[in-house]
Amino acid sequence: MLTAFAQAFKTPDLRKKLLFTLGIIVLYRLGTHVPMPGVNYKNVQTCVDQAQQNSGLFGLVNMFSGGALLQITIFALGIMPYITASIILQLLTVVIPRLEALKKEGQAGTAKITQYTRYLTVALAILQGTGLVATARSGALFSGCQVATEIIPNRSIFTTITMVVTMTAGTACVMWLGEVITDRGIGNGMSILMFISIASSFPSSLWAIKKQGHLAGGWIEFGTVLLVGLVMVGLVVFVEQAQRRVPVQYAKRMIGRRSYGGTSTYIPLKVNQAGVIPVIFASSLLYIPALIVQFSNSTAGWATWVKDNLTKGDHPYYIVSYFLLIVFFAFFYVAISFNPEEVADNMKKYGGFIPGIRAGRPTAEYLSYVLNRITWPGSLYLGLIALVPTMALIIFGGVQSFPLGGTSILIIVGVGLETVKQIESQLQQRNYEGFLR
Repeated sequence: MLTAFAQAFKTPDLRKKLLFTLGIIVLYRLGTHVPMPGVNYKNVQTCVDQAQQNSGLFGLVNMFSGGALLQITIFALGIMPYITASIILQLLTVVIPRLEALKKEGQAGTAKITQYTRYLTVALAILQGTGLVATARSGALFSGCQVATEIIPNRSIFTTITMVVTMTAGTACVMWLGEVITDRGIGNGMSILMFISIASSFPSSLWAIKKQGHLAGGWIEFGTVLLVGLVMVGLVVFVEQAQRRVPVQYAKRMIGRRSYGGTSTYIPLKVNQAGVIPVIFASSLLYIPALIVQFSNSTAGWATWVKDNLTKGDHPYYIVSYFLLIVFFAFFYVAISFNPEEVADNMKKYGGFIPGIRAGRPTAEYLSYVLNRITWPGSLYLGLIALVPTMALIIFGGVQSFPLGGTSILIIVGVGLETVKQIESQLQQRNYEGFLR
């Protein structure tokens, strides 16, 4: 990987793309530290210091925003509205025939879906921004902080509208920065901004573990966490690269005097076909009951049960529910994102077949069988990786700032592998052996 980056800096146009991407990343990180108008920054810092161990229900969104959510900056919502909008559009593509037709139209249809994603991102940013302002004004953003209700001193409608508009504009700016990296940088703009947001919290989280440690001044805990992180990265790289290659052969066709086809290829079915989306879905779904209890202030029996069992990450009910939801959403996402019947029909249309399997319906059944077989280990792997922070809570005795969580590791490794592949592909286009050596 380091060799690829070194060679990229030696190539003039790639060097410009890398430096341009680094410049956009610096602008993005500066925006995550610009305070929101109408917010008492001193009180925010006081509550952030007290809530360092537990960021409550907003931990996932805070991670994707690079810590900007709990700081209530102009980029407080970060890239999360865009991620949510992209997932919603991807799910609706299976349900709405119009979106499915646009997806099949190629580049023009993809551009139209991207435009819909932008509109939905702005709408979600307005909704989430309003919710964040209401949460901060009620003091629920930092439960237990004495000055939590004084974070927004001015409660006028004008101040509220100004804050919501500022956060929405910040989300639109983040979306634009990601698209600029995709167009003029090294590509994968949104993924790179997500990578930077998550990686930016690693140094402070690791140092917090060292400061809270008791063995050899905290260095043993610090080294253990680093060792566990390296093992997890190796495991994630191994599984993310693993795939089941289904062989496909194309029959020869004579058109005039020319022969077409007769080639052999394969369909790559990844073990982790769903990526990190099941973990995000499961986390979001588990947050909903606790969020309802927090805003309703109910003292009923169901509310007490939710507080006791579904808000603590080390509770057995929470662990089991989290694991089962990840497994369910892994199968759910694979079922809606990969259509074996469509793949079988396309293969039959172009004269392709799987050796030993008849074309048409038997091929679709075989692909479904293989996909279900490899989704089981992929979903169990996702569940185990996602439970690493929970195990850290139990082993290290309440260290809730464990940085090498399942979601963060999956995203960082996935984006890192994809970025390196893109750089290597661009290097191969520019560095090739000529006729004369």
